[in-house]
Amino acid sequence: MANLSKFIDTSRCTACRGCQTACKNWNQLPAEILEFKGYLQTHEDTSPQTFTYVVMKERLKQEKMDWLFLKRQCMHCTEAACEKVCPENAIFHTAEGAVVVDREKCIGCGYCAQYCPFGIPKINEKEKKMYKCHLCSDRISNNLQPACATTCPLGAIRFGERNKLVAEAKKRLTEVKKQYPNANLYGLDDQFLQGTGVFYLLLEEPEFYGLPAKPAIPVVASIWQDVIQPIGKMLPVGVLGAIFASAVSNRIMKNNHRDHHESERGEEHGQQ
Repeated sequence: MANLSKFIDTSRCTACRGCQTACKNWNQLPAEILEFKGYLQTHEDTSPQTFTYVVMKERLKQEKMDWLFLKRQCMHCTEAACEKVCPENAIFHTAEGAVVVDREKCIGCGYCAQYCPFGIPKINEKEKKMYKCHLCSDRISNNLQPACATTCPLGAIRFGERNKLVAEAKKRLTEVKKQYPNANLYGLDDQFLQGTGVFYLLLEEPEFYGLPAKPAIPVVASIWQDVIQPIGKMLPVGVLGAIFASAVSNRIMKNNHRDHHESERGEEHGQQ
């Protein structure tokens, strides 16, 4: 695990969305014209033009409306599925721990988007290039804070030495649990993927926010890096691509088959 990380304390977040604006300004990302869905959350997912957004969840607590917020972006996993499956080695870790893409090498194959357990990478179909949060790698390599961290008015986004941030997060968790007993830390080294460069203090279980409880790298992704790629050095490029394409197609077909059966079960349940 790299020694630098971003800690997001959701108990301090007010959904001002200054982080969204700062990210777009620094990365010169255009605004997106989206359909109004009748609620305050502006985005439902990342895109080639939006690297981060704030999830807004509402619920009744003691007969009062309670809002919970979560900033979503790339998690910068220590063991990154996107890096493992990239056939062009276009995705890599910087010395600071950021997971970034070299767009000169990227061919827009979409394997990174298919296998990311958090669903973050997005492909610009026109350019055939992948886009996502790069942890402001251009800033942190010059001893600057990520743009979102410098903008947050309440200190909900912290960036710095990981060990110190984890210690602060654990201390903060003890305080927050007095009001939110389900509060937890998400993304520590001993939890999954050898830790994530972005970790959270959550007020509810991960699933409440749409986060996977136990994100993991799909087996086929590990096979690609540990088995297929080494063998591929002795095979023609076309054969290597066909092997991996077959694995991806099988995964997609299985997912579609599962979704189809779940849909049928839902219809049967509705008719009962």
